Amino acid sequence: MKTALLFPGQAAQFVGMGSDIADSDGAARSMIQDANEILGYDLGEIMFEGPDELLKETRYTQPAVFLHSMLIYNRDHNTAQPEAMAGHSLGEITACVAAGVLSFEDGLTVVRKRAEAMQIACETNPGTMAAILGMEDKEVESICERVEGVVAANYNCPGQIVISGTRTGIPEAIELCREAGARRAMEIPVGGAFHSPLMQPAMDAFQDAISSMEMRDASCPIYQNVDAQAHTAAENIRQNLIRQVTQPVLWTSSVQNMMKDGFIRYIEVGGKGRILSGMVRKISRDLETSMWQEK
Repeated sequence: MKTALLFPGQAAQFVGMGSDIADSDGAARSMIQDANEILGYDLGEIMFEGPDELLKETRYTQPAVFLHSMLIYNRDHNTAQPEAMAGHSLGEITACVAAGVLSFEDGLTVVRKRAEAMQIACETNPGTMAAILGMEDKEVESICERVEGVVAANYNCPGQIVISGTRTGIPEAIELCREAGARRAMEIPVGGAFHSPLMQPAMDAFQDAISSMEMRDASCPIYQNVDAQAHTAAENIRQNLIRQVTQPVLWTSSVQNMMKDGFIRYIEVGGKGRILSGMVRKISRDLETSMWQEK
């Protein structure tokens, strides 16, 4: 049975993340210490103790989610032989480390630079996002075209799409979606308008940071967010990571393409709950999902 690993992005964080595995695994404790030294602050303490408001800040959320997935991947990777990987937004960088494209140290550095650049972009171009449930993608896209500064950002699964844009545009789009019959349309608590043109300053800064980073070809295909296609060549992966900052996450298409390529089993690595697994099951009930968690 062909197996793919899935790595979550922002929204997978929770206060206490990493504490159980650190208590029981010396290698995990060592990795957390290495991360603290690379970052120059105590990420482990923020993950273990919070507070939640601090952990939700993009500059801390992204390194925390990355490190949490890597702790669990390092513990469990010998229990399965994945033939492909994918990550949702930030999780794509985690997939790159797991597939040998980046070292752990370089991966964490890339995540830090991405998070810092996005934090600055959030402050420079304030925005927000909203989840729209129970509408066809084309219906949501049509509404986005009518509202200045709003775009479709995350195509998560059929009937679930996230839009991104200005703080004035998103409420207008939410109201239009409700009038069009959305089952639910609500703003989500995020720091900015991710995967939209408002992140252009972040993309520019991130491109400068990653352009000189050493990257190797992937040990297995990575289905990337920007085109939902499988990639192994280092330079293609690099350019797609850069583009991803302002482009939508094509998660539904990514899973559908993995299905076409024969992938039946999907293992979600890290996070709390079954965010990605739930999306996969909504894309097709014929797929098998499981999760590697701390406990």
